[in-house]
Amino acid sequence: MNQLVIEPLLVPLVTAILTLVVRRYSTVQRGVSVLGGAAYVAVVALLWTDVDPLGAARTIPYQLGNWPAPFGITLVADPLSVFMLGLAAIVSFAALVFSVQYVDEFGQRLSYHPLYHFMLVGVSGAFLTGDIFNLFVWFEVMLMSSYVLVVFYSGPQHTRAALQYVVLNLIGSAVMLLAIGGIYSTTGTLNMADLAHRLANPAANSITPLPVLGLSALLFTVFALKSGLAPFQFWVPPAYSAAPAPVSAMLAGVVKKVGIYAIIRLYFTVFSWLSIPDGLGLPGLSGTSALGFFAPVMFIMATASILLGGLGAVGRDDIDGLLAYSSIGQVGFIVLPLAIGATAGSEEIQILAVTAALIYSLNHALAKGLLFLASGSVFSSVGSTRFADLGGLTRKEPVLSAVFFVGALSLIGIPPLSGFFGKFLVFRTAGDAGASVALAIALLGAILTIAYFSRAWNRGFWGAVSPMVENGAKPTGVVVLAGLAALVLLVGIGFDPVLRAAEAAAGAAIHRQEYIQAVLGGGAA
Repeated sequence: MNQLVIEPLLVPLVTAILTLVVRRYSTVQRGVSVLGGAAYVAVVALLWTDVDPLGAARTIPYQLGNWPAPFGITLVADPLSVFMLGLAAIVSFAALVFSVQYVDEFGQRLSYHPLYHFMLVGVSGAFLTGDIFNLFVWFEVMLMSSYVLVVFYSGPQHTRAALQYVVLNLIGSAVMLLAIGGIYSTTGTLNMADLAHRLANPAANSITPLPVLGLSALLFTVFALKSGLAPFQFWVPPAYSAAPAPVSAMLAGVVKKVGIYAIIRLYFTVFSWLSIPDGLGLPGLSGTSALGFFAPVMFIMATASILLGGLGAVGRDDIDGLLAYSSIGQVGFIVLPLAIGATAGSEEIQILAVTAALIYSLNHALAKGLLFLASGSVFSSVGSTRFADLGGLTRKEPVLSAVFFVGALSLIGIPPLSGFFGKFLVFRTAGDAGASVALAIALLGAILTIAYFSRAWNRGFWGAVSPMVENGAKPTGVVVLAGLAALVLLVGIGFDPVLRAAEAAAGAAIHRQEYIQAVLGGGAA
């Protein structure tokens, strides 16, 4: 078995433990944490080369304890999982290096670094797990760490935001566990490959489709909640505004994407095998597979997210609030092509749709991570992110202003930045599928994105220098921000390998037989 598959779990786990051991020595702890973050990037890069999404892409299973699937715990590295791991590695390392300067010494020594790396353990486990129950386990590892990081500053606002975040996610976790138990009782398995294999022929495996469809609907609700999709978006603004800037960058850039990954993996790879009666007599819900059944639900959620997030961001009076509402709208852009692909009869359109969602996820992770870190840098310099206290930052802090401008332009979709290709692929998916309503929604969302970032730039960075900006300190982590902004530009300029990797990842989600055969062996194909 290839030991590299488990390394993205072991490296942050060992790093978290070591940072706890050396917590009395702050300089050593920071060094260990950054070295652990760099090691995580390295093992993800090695796993990437092993899976080889740009060449002869392959799926690599790892059976823990040498117990064969579906009886043991299986980890699976394929082009889809390593694409998401690469996204997580880049954003997590940038946010970690920024944290070393941004978070005060007491906070870092107390709990920040162990919690940060435990959160990364949960993220990695969710991307690599091969069964639904362990997806729940890794969700909980990730969320338990994020609960504490949201309330890190311990003020009334932070406590209120964390309480709402905890309660909603605990309810979601309870629903998820209930759905997982129901799926096991009706199908007899939780291994994703085995579940897909059985759902392909439910009669032969004594499976009744409708209960599985209902339980998968419960799971979808949980993933929508954890992704911050409307109507479950209300926890996002308070949580993102309360958390430290690097934590907000991780929550928006990486943690949200775990829910998106779960939707792609389970509904395009597993539940798409499930055949159901056409429409089930429910208005607006049609299709002969579970994937087609959920398509209108995804479309409504994506549309509501784009509109609510965009309109909410336009009305915000501070950078953090604007970025939080923007994240709601941007996740709608990620799910919109998935909704189109779910109804497509063509495999070509499905692969294009998933590719669009993945490219948009990558750009959102990079650009929104950059913007949240830039907001933290503004706060460290000025002491506020309220537009009323800002103004003239382009004159006082031109480098900081430039990186914010790059992040904003990328989310707007200006070439040659990475965001242009994400937005272009969303429009292309809608155009190729003939989805004119989706095209109109995407266009309206793009206009709203231009509106709220133009407002932020004019009020916070342009104009006369405000007294608070004039008397501000030197901003934090500008070198990290400049590096991340350069990466946003480089991804756009050298986009071809990124596109090929995303297409390989989309193919891994759509070509289910290859996944099943790799995990269960040749007999399952």
